[in-house]
Amino acid sequence: MRSLAFTLSALFVISTTAIGEPFHPRDYPKKYAECDAVHRGGVAHAITKIEIEYVEVNPSGKRTLVLVHGWPSLWSSWSNQIQEFGKDYHLIVPNLRGFGASTHPGDVESSGTMHDIVDDLVCIMDKVGVAEAVCVGHDWGADVCWSAALQKPTRFTAVAALVLPYIPAAGDFMPVEDIAKVLKKLTYQIFFEKRTPDAIKELDTDIRRTLRATLRTVDSPPPDAYLTSPGDFLGAYDGVDIPPIPFFTEEEEDYFIEQYSIQGFQHTLQFYTHGNRHGSHEHSKNFDPTISQPALVILPTQDPVADWNLLSQILGSAEHVPKMATVEVDAAHWPQLEKPAEVNKALREWLDELDKAEAVRDEL
Repeated sequence: MRSLAFTLSALFVISTTAIGEPFHPRDYPKKYAECDAVHRGGVAHAITKIEIEYVEVNPSGKRTLVLVHGWPSLWSSWSNQIQEFGKDYHLIVPNLRGFGASTHPGDVESSGTMHDIVDDLVCIMDKVGVAEAVCVGHDWGADVCWSAALQKPTRFTAVAALVLPYIPAAGDFMPVEDIAKVLKKLTYQIFFEKRTPDAIKELDTDIRRTLRATLRTVDSPPPDAYLTSPGDFLGAYDGVDIPPIPFFTEEEEDYFIEQYSIQGFQHTLQFYTHGNRHGSHEHSKNFDPTISQPALVILPTQDPVADWNLLSQILGSAEHVPKMATVEVDAAHWPQLEKPAEVNKALREWLDELDKAEAVRDEL
């Protein structure tokens, strides 16, 4: 059974990567931006310096796209979009603070809010000399892009969000325990929040296994019980020999493991801690919740985590984003990797419309 699983996975890799040219992440040189960051741990807040690494493609492109990854991910998860849009557009593709070799203020509990990460993106743009950009995000990266559009509307003139719809900071802050009552597949976040040191230890024990467990597809799904335990992250895989990541070549998977081995998962759990979640929510309440920029939402129809389209309707996302277009893709949680042709087509058509609208404005 083990050899069959690995054979099927290998065949799937061949079929998906045949869409475009092989992607070699080590061929892309890294650049670094030194950015101010707030360390909120301890008695007093302190300003420190961190370094955010990023890849820059085609600086002379007609428009700048900032591609923002989620968890557990890296800049190279945008491989298909880099190959597709790097010919026409200027791309800035960072590793967020705490990921890869991007450093972190050191306080995972409260020094990685959404507005902290938005400031990191602005820091990179300032270094590169870019006044405005389209923010394209996946998973938590989508949340970063929504926050960027909300808080820095003159810098982020449009937003494309994969998987995560806009969640306005309306009403009271909702603890993760309450969210998990409604979305059972988010129960693992209780473990990440309440027992962060234990979660880091579990994730770091076997980085390859952690990543293989998480980056799955419709055709190679995780066990049904995955993500439903408040006491562990990988328990549903006990006794299971996890096959390779379906949409990566061996080189790409090895690169992910190499990059996560630099500093482990320690600071990547900033997305899940109470301090950062509560701080992000309270900061967002300082802004009008309406996002007036053009927005594209690409929602997977078979994500085991949630029915994001239904959630978007329940939250009234469209009411707060009047210029929002929605596209559904038959994929699990990683549509840009699982169904790159469909995602690229949706992005291309939307970006073309932005370009046309801008050309009309320039003629007036």
